[in-house]
Amino acid sequence: MIIQNGLVFTDKYIFEEKCIAISDKNISKLESPSTTSYNPHSEYYDATDCYVIPGLTDIHFHGCMGYDFCDGTPEAIHAIASYELSQGITTICPATMTLPHEKLLDICCTAASYVPNAPQSTLCGINLEGPFLSYAKRGAQNPDYLHAPACDMLLELIEASKHLAKLVAIAPELPGAYECITALKNEISFSLAHTTADYETAMKAFKLGANHVTHLYNAMPAFSHRAPGIIGAAFDTPSCMVELICDGIHIHPSTIRATFKLFGDDRIVLISDSMMACGMPSGEYSLGGQTVQVDKNLATLSDGTIAGSATHLMDCMRMAIHMGIPMESAIKAATINPARSIGIEQQYGSITPGKIANLIILRKDLSIQDIIFEGQLINL
Repeated sequence: MIIQNGLVFTDKYIFEEKCIAISDKNISKLESPSTTSYNPHSEYYDATDCYVIPGLTDIHFHGCMGYDFCDGTPEAIHAIASYELSQGITTICPATMTLPHEKLLDICCTAASYVPNAPQSTLCGINLEGPFLSYAKRGAQNPDYLHAPACDMLLELIEASKHLAKLVAIAPELPGAYECITALKNEISFSLAHTTADYETAMKAFKLGANHVTHLYNAMPAFSHRAPGIIGAAFDTPSCMVELICDGIHIHPSTIRATFKLFGDDRIVLISDSMMACGMPSGEYSLGGQTVQVDKNLATLSDGTIAGSATHLMDCMRMAIHMGIPMESAIKAATINPARSIGIEQQYGSITPGKIANLIILRKDLSIQDIIFEGQLINL
C-alpha cells in the first residue's frame, strides 16, 4: 500500500508532504512525492486534505465499554483492545488497581497468555498501579489492599506477566521503596505515584533509578514556591517522564499549558486514565471494587474523589490541542513519548521506515477518517 497526498507527521515531529510505502506490516519507505516511484500494481490510499499520524499509545488506563482490565479475563481484554483500536489507540499498556496479590498475579497471567482474535490494539505492556501506594493519597485505590513495597511481591508479578509488566507505581516515602527501586530498576520502570513525598524524598528515588511520574499533579503534594515536592523533583531530573491527563476534568487548561512549557514536549506522556465507563452512558460503574458514579466524563467515588476518567486518549489529545497545546506537541506526547517511556519505540510511536505500520488518517477537524493497523486498512 502507498499512502499519498496527505500531510504526514514524520519522525522530525513536524508535518510534511510525504508518501508512505507499506510492505506487509511495516513502513518500508517515506519519500517526498517528487521522488516516489509509482508501481501500477500497488494499492493506493488518497489522503488528500488529511493528516497522517502514528497510532496512539495509552500507557495508563483501566478500561472502557463496561470492561476493566482487572476483570482478568480474555473477554475483557478483547473488548478493551477492540474499542481502543476503533479510537486510534493502536498500542495499549492497561493499568491494574490495588487488589489482593493473588488477584494481581491472575491478571498478569491472563494478560501474558492473551491472543487477539481479530484486529485489536496490541497489548504491549502492563502498568502496575498499586499496591505500593500511600494511604493518605490513595485516591480511588482500595485501602484494604495497600502494601509496603516488597521486592519479592513485585518480582512475582513481573514473572507472572512474562515481563509484560513495564511500569510500577510506587510511593517513595514508604518503607522498602528505595530498596525495591535499587534492586529491580533494570526489570521494570518505577513511577512515583499516590504519594506524600517531599522534594528530597522524590529526588532520592530518581537518583536510585525511578524515571516516571504517574498522573502529574493528581494524588501528590502541590507544587509550591517553598515546597516543590515531587513535581519539582521531576523537573530537576531530565530523564524523568511525566504523565498528564487532559480530559478537561483532572487538570485546568492553564496548568496544562504551563506544564508543556515547564517540561517540554519531549518529556510529557498524555494518558487517559479511563475506566470502564469510557464509551458508555452516564451511570454507576466500578473501579478497583469501589462504586463510581459517572456523569458524562466526570467519574467520582461517593465522597467526591475523582476516580479515573471516562475519556479515551484520542479525545484527550484533541482536548490538549483545543487547550492551546501545539498540535505537533500533543501528537508527540500521545505517540512516541509513551512508546519511549515503556521501551517499545523501536517498533511503535512514529512514522519511520522499519516500524509497524500503525497509522491514523485524520480529517482537518481531527476526526478519524480511517485507521491502518499493521499495514491493513480496518473497518471502523
